[in-house]
Amino acid sequence: MTDILFGPSGLGTSAARMASRRDPAYAERQWGDGTAPPLYTPVVERVNEPLAEEVNRRLVTWAGECGFDGENLELLGRAGFGKLAMLAHPDSDDPDHLLVAAQMNAAWWAADDLYADDSEMGAVPTELPPRLALVMAAMDPVAPAGEFTASLEEALRSDPILVALRSGVEHIARHGSAAQIQRVCYSTFAMFVSWNAYAAWRYTGSYPPAWEYLAARQHDSFYTSMTLIDIVGGYELPAPIFYDPRVRRAATQAGTATVLVNDLHSVAKDAADEKPVCNMVLQIAADRDCSIQEATEATVELHNTIVRDFEAGHRNLRAVPSLELQRFLRGLRAWMGGGFEWHATNPRYFSTSGELG
Repeated sequence: MTDILFGPSGLGTSAARMASRRDPAYAERQWGDGTAPPLYTPVVERVNEPLAEEVNRRLVTWAGECGFDGENLELLGRAGFGKLAMLAHPDSDDPDHLLVAAQMNAAWWAADDLYADDSEMGAVPTELPPRLALVMAAMDPVAPAGEFTASLEEALRSDPILVALRSGVEHIARHGSAAQIQRVCYSTFAMFVSWNAYAAWRYTGSYPPAWEYLAARQHDSFYTSMTLIDIVGGYELPAPIFYDPRVRRAATQAGTATVLVNDLHSVAKDAADEKPVCNMVLQIAADRDCSIQEATEATVELHNTIVRDFEAGHRNLRAVPSLELQRFLRGLRAWMGGGFEWHATNPRYFSTSGELG
């Protein structure tokens, strides 16, 4: 890894430094009703509503083909995944590339709501593990197993979420390599371990302390979505760099910071469920026997610390002469800025009603 990250200098190094001088600034942003401290986050790099609408139009057509219908299709269309893809991936203006991100995020969110989180939408903690086992088979096809394969295929075709995730991976394959597909699959499967932990906590009513929840949450974060950055961008970050501890730390920080934004915006919705969903604010409030306002302030402080640590790590990695790495790091930062903007403008986070997205 040392040879790759600190190899020859030259055009790559100069181009990376030029790119860093054009980086957008970070800023403190007000959020919610404005009563909580501001969030330190990258400024959103692009807002292009017509592009978002085109991606969303294609997404809704695809979702209908996967079997979503009625209220679920309507909710999915309103959730704004086309806008999320547009905001989070500013290095691509190709609707088909952006559709990859919209499809996968829509399918992950649908699985999260319908399988894992929302009791009103059919989520049952004891049914989650076997459902996720089938998701793995849909995303990462298992080898033929004689007479048993037909039953598996029938099951994979019977559930819109399974159809969507299989179709989404097939779309990734048209733009990305086999290695990139497996990054997406195995980050998803790691995420599922955390989902199963949440299900156990909700089923038993024995909720974890904040530190334990956060350990699980860092593997159930927007890091999974961020594995799509180079696929959507039309390039590939080489595996030895992608998995370098410094790069993985940066990606984990970006994913965790963005998922804390999600927790902050989701407090009311999560607390309102008949089986409350784990949430960093709620876990801190329980640990410290403090108010939601105080727990919110602590979560904001944690978020801002993580973002500043990411910023410092990004600055240190700018010396690495890899254009792909510099583009990927900028993509991580753009995802944080775009993710904040999406949460701040998404109707899902202004009510406690269950909704796909």
